[in-house]
Amino acid sequence: MEGCTVTDLKVHSKQNCFVLDAATMQRIQEETSVSTTLEPGTYVVRIRSGAFNYRGEVAHSGEPLVMLWIYGGRFINKKTNIEIEATWSTLNGDDDTLTLEVLQTCNLCAFFFDTYLEDNEGEVTISVVKI
Repeated sequence: MEGCTVTDLKVHSKQNCFVLDAATMQRIQEETSVSTTLEPGTYVVRIRSGAFNYRGEVAHSGEPLVMLWIYGGRFINKKTNIEIEATWSTLNGDDDTLTLEVLQTCNLCAFFFDTYLEDNEGEVTISVVKI
C-alpha cells in the first residue's frame, strides 16, 4: 500500500518490564483499588459512566480509563481464550469490555494511576455483570 508505514515495537519480557514488588501489589490490592469477588460464571466488565480528569485543566474533559488486576483463581480472558490465574487488563473508553469465564473464585481489582494526585477529579463507575 502506498503511503502506509509500519513500525514494529518489540517489548522484551525483562528489558521492558516495570517490576511491581510484593509490597506494592499488596498495597494495590488492599489500599488503592476497589475490588469484588467473582464466583464461577461468565462476566462482562465495562465502564458504565464517568471519566478521570487528571490534567487539572477545565478544557480537558477527562477520559474513561481504568486498570484491572484479576487474580486468585482460575479464569479465561475471552479475548485470549487462555486459562490463567492472574492478569492485567485495561478498560479504555465507554465501549471497551472485558469478558471473563471464571472457573474458580477470583478477585477483580480496579484502580487508576497518575503522576500527580492533587489535580485529579472525577470518578468512573464499572459494571460487573454476571451473565
